[in-house]
Amino acid sequence: MIINFMQDYGMIVSGIILLVAYILIASEKIQKSTVALLGASITLLLGLVPFHGHYDIKIGEYIKDVFQYIEFDIIFLLIGMMIIVHIASNSGIFKWLAIQLLKSTKGHPKLVLLALAIFTAIASAFLDNVTIVVLIMPITFVIAKEFDCDPVPFLITEILASNIGGTATLIGDPPNIIIASKANISFMDFLNEFTFIISIIFIISMLILTFLFRKSLTATKEKMQYIANLDNSKTIENKNLMIRSVITLTLVIIGFLTHDRTGIPAYVFALSGASFLLLFENPKKIYKDVEWLTIFFFIGLFIIIGGFEANGGISFLADKLIELTGGNLSSATMLILWGSGVLSGIIDNIPYTATMAPLIAEVQHTIPYLGIGHHPLWWALSLGACLGGNLTIIGAAANVIVSENAAANRYPISFMRFFKYGALITFISLLLSSIYLYLKYLH
Repeated sequence: MIINFMQDYGMIVSGIILLVAYILIASEKIQKSTVALLGASITLLLGLVPFHGHYDIKIGEYIKDVFQYIEFDIIFLLIGMMIIVHIASNSGIFKWLAIQLLKSTKGHPKLVLLALAIFTAIASAFLDNVTIVVLIMPITFVIAKEFDCDPVPFLITEILASNIGGTATLIGDPPNIIIASKANISFMDFLNEFTFIISIIFIISMLILTFLFRKSLTATKEKMQYIANLDNSKTIENKNLMIRSVITLTLVIIGFLTHDRTGIPAYVFALSGASFLLLFENPKKIYKDVEWLTIFFFIGLFIIIGGFEANGGISFLADKLIELTGGNLSSATMLILWGSGVLSGIIDNIPYTATMAPLIAEVQHTIPYLGIGHHPLWWALSLGACLGGNLTIIGAAANVIVSENAAANRYPISFMRFFKYGALITFISLLLSSIYLYLKYLH
């Protein structure tokens, strides 16, 4: 009887599971990995996802099993990069780079703000942006103390810069990893597509923030002199580890860049680099610092969305999107861009993108695109989901982590204080993205 019920109402039941999971994740009442695994368990217990793959003669299609809904290339890429970045950070290399950047500003507060933003954005493009904000925060608190000023303007700027910078590459922000896997978009595709527009968005955003925070960016000559003369000679704690890490990280990124020629997936390079660095470390200690909660969150989420997809939910939403936009490419692109931007600011952009990716995969075959390269709907989803994370303090993982650390250091960032700047930057970012997509793909 349950089997018959699920056959008749599987889409509704799987949709309810996905919706409830979203609500619980957004409320933050229960840890999100727990929500994802609980939802995945219910999905499996109800038989909403097939346990074994098979070819269905009636419909002439291969029915995927539960493991084929889990994007293991994303899982392995995340694990590999987490290990590499964690080991490299133990050498002190990221802190050294940040201090060198600060010294080059000669202690001018406005230039310090821009230096921190530039470092955060560039580093977030090639490394996990959550890791970058964690590394830059202690330096920010020290600088604010020396300037005798409020660190919140610096922290807000770093959050916004990390999400903008992370948009530029495949590995910069988790939504892009999901999109790349589903659309078969390479590291170089992202870099070629987004370098120009993200640079424009970053420059304009930072100029606006520097102007808005100008009254907070003042310092005495003594304070400026101190920053200019910071001692960076002992920041590198392990020179051999630093050399190993830099060489390994460089080779991994080169691997990402050559993916189009070699055909080797990005996760293979990430796991290879991580495996090499682990030869010189205590693996048990390193594994403890891998963000396993994030990994299990992804696995659970993929199963929940797999249940919705297996029961026709994604196809149903795709049909509704086509119906709403009349199958018009321009309307669909702008709807996805702005819709993603707003929704990603309200709910976590990772589950949002994981739900939308199979939807775009379904829609792109129906909405015609006669140009060269990847369908613009994918770029609209990426720009909207990543840049929309700047809308609110809960819009992306980096936002939440900085907010929690700021509160712990007695510098709370209220929802409305962040929203005042985040909403402005998000609007400008989406507006510039709209112009870019229109001029390149839609006019």
